[in-house]
Amino acid sequence: MASTELFSVPIPARPSYPGGRVVCTTPASKVYLLTFTSPSDNRLTPEFIRAVLTALDIIEFGYEPGVVVTTSGIQKFYSNGLDLGLAQATPGFWEDSLYSLLRRFLTYPMPTVAMINGHAFAGGIFWAMHHDYRVFTGRGKGFACVNELEFGASLPPALSAIFRIKTTPLVYRSAVLEAKRFDAEAALEAGIVDAVGELDAVLKLIDDRNLVAKGSKGSYGQLKAEMYKESIAALAIVGPGGPYPDELRKIAKKKKAEGQKWLKEWRESQGQKAKL
Repeated sequence: MASTELFSVPIPARPSYPGGRVVCTTPASKVYLLTFTSPSDNRLTPEFIRAVLTALDIIEFGYEPGVVVTTSGIQKFYSNGLDLGLAQATPGFWEDSLYSLLRRFLTYPMPTVAMINGHAFAGGIFWAMHHDYRVFTGRGKGFACVNELEFGASLPPALSAIFRIKTTPLVYRSAVLEAKRFDAEAALEAGIVDAVGELDAVLKLIDDRNLVAKGSKGSYGQLKAEMYKESIAALAIVGPGGPYPDELRKIAKKKKAEGQKWLKEWRESQGQKAKL
């Protein structure tokens, strides 16, 4: 399909990442397709997030209301989520970068569609879930997976809230406690995505639901803010007590140390060898 480029926003490089860009094109009237390319797997770094937020601002304040579609310029990955080490080492990352991105999508004044054209793992699938709609681009093109279980990360309320709101309890359980990998068809069956197909499927969804017109009256973002107010409230918590994943990890470590101390004392009180 013919597409016109409207603008491009650079993603600055940093020591571990070569940078990239977010390109906005229009595959159809008032449909703004944001294609992000940040090798090797579109990690949600502060620079990546700032570029996406800038692109959203340009569309909102510079163009007529329509529909925003996001997708990846990297064939294998929609987004592989966070660089956890970088996130933990960056002051204010959770509230100033990641949570700002998610909150922006939950309250954006136009319909948003994630066109998942590769793996969407951890933070990548959470970001996609904060869009209004999701389309997975077909068989053999990646998995959607909440894989925090596989690398020992916790989920703060601000992240888990959206799955609790948008999926059933059984899907939520499979996603979080089993780290299930959903291919396109499984994601459709579970209600994680709304359709399966390529860009034509995205445009069909937009046309079938008359999405281009939805943001024209000025209340679309306000209606979303009310619909997702529990999630937005969780994303608004700042400072100690968020809690953020690094705080949750410290709490778990302290609890384990206290539990081991208790077990040692209990065994000694029972006349058992204090063996841990």
